[in-house]
Amino acid sequence: MNYQTFEPNQELIAFIKCYWTLESPKEETPEKQIIVPDGCMEMIFHYGDPYKQYLNNGNSIIQPRCFVIGQLTRPLEIQPTGETGIFSVRFRPEGFLPFTTISIKEMENTAVSLEKLFGKDGQEIEQQVLNANSTSERRKLIEIFLLNRLTDIETIDRIVKSTVETIVTANGQLSVDKLSRDSKINRRQLLRKFSSAIGLSPKQLSRTFRLQAALKMLLNDQFSNLAELAYENEYYDQAHFIKDFKEFTGSTPKEFYGSHLKMSSLFYGTD
Repeated sequence: MNYQTFEPNQELIAFIKCYWTLESPKEETPEKQIIVPDGCMEMIFHYGDPYKQYLNNGNSIIQPRCFVIGQLTRPLEIQPTGETGIFSVRFRPEGFLPFTTISIKEMENTAVSLEKLFGKDGQEIEQQVLNANSTSERRKLIEIFLLNRLTDIETIDRIVKSTVETIVTANGQLSVDKLSRDSKINRRQLLRKFSSAIGLSPKQLSRTFRLQAALKMLLNDQFSNLAELAYENEYYDQAHFIKDFKEFTGSTPKEFYGSHLKMSSLFYGTD
């Protein structure tokens, strides 16, 4: 399994966190993989075989070959159907807003095809990226595509951007009231701005980042017991931490540590 990340160019760095690629040969018995909400939307290109996605009702679907996945508010269970080859654009929490043609909120927990989002242009960039021969070629193609669509760089509200930066810096450990006071905007306005730009409320995004911070400590073995892990990430108590952890990952910390450690260390990093 080969996972790599790449920096975007300077013109797009305010919107894109990174590009990443994942390549892996076909497995005899492919394992299900859990993708945990991280506050970022992704534009995915499967130049290898597509993935199966499991639904809440127990059924499964084959994901589109190319799509944008909206904000996740629950774990996403997927499984490779053959040889893996993925090129992905990971946007910043508010970074997809200037490029979307439909409501961000409408995309929640949903894989939206590029054709639905961008029409004929979506079909064209899909074919170009899938037919490219290298990661560098794919990066150039997608950067041209996105820069051509970046007509209004003022689309992202400065209050949203600064509040997201505050949440990231604090690892999601500030209350919405504190965020509202720091932003000098009332709570209701802040909620409305976040819903429009990110598809999550400030509280949802904060909970996501706090869980991500705890998850990285778990992956790095930076704790002696669950009570310490809960305390370091300012959960009320161990029970509160386990409840949040299970909501975002679908399992308890002990279960997750045992069964999902390998895949999660790739996607969420152990740096």
